[in-house]
Amino acid sequence: MATEKEKDQGVEIPTEDDFAEDVKEAEPDAEAESETAEEAGTDAEASDGSESTEAGAEAEAETEPAANASEEDPWQTKYMRLMADFQNYKKRTAKEVSDIRSSASEKVMTKILGVLDNFERAFEQGTTDEKYAEGIENIFKQLINALGESGLAEMNVLGEDFDPNFHNAAVMEESDEYESGKISGVIQKGYTLNGKVIRPPMVKVAK
Repeated sequence: MATEKEKDQGVEIPTEDDFAEDVKEAEPDAEAESETAEEAGTDAEASDGSESTEAGAEAEAETEPAANASEEDPWQTKYMRLMADFQNYKKRTAKEVSDIRSSASEKVMTKILGVLDNFERAFEQGTTDEKYAEGIENIFKQLINALGESGLAEMNVLGEDFDPNFHNAAVMEESDEYESGKISGVIQKGYTLNGKVIRPPMVKVAK
């Protein structure tokens, strides 16, 4: 409590009420500073969140082409498989056509072989008309040449080892000229068509 002397000198001494008022006035300022700090933190968090969102968007944009590429791979694989299947189909079809043609040619050639046999039998009989015989031989040669151009070939087996896979043994005979197991004579000629045996020769085999 101020003394009368201090009052007379004009000096004011602060009271407890004065300190309370100063504290109340300081509290709003502290609260304002706290709110400002909170707002600054919120802005920083928002900025960080925005940056992270942009980074995530960029990462997603980068992964999209990879995802599209992975989606295209199955179509590319399917296309390659289809192309491979088509090429195999072409090869298989070409082989089937070739086999059909070979089979048809083989049937025709097999029938013609009987005609060739009859020509040779006729030559064995002979004739007194030499010009006639010469004309028949020329026709036979022309026929053989035409068939040869189509792949037909006579099998020359005389003196070769007998092979049951390619030869038909009709007779076993004693032979001074050929060793045992060798083909000593040909009863009916054999022929091949493009390397394939279409009629095995009928032969004699030496004992």
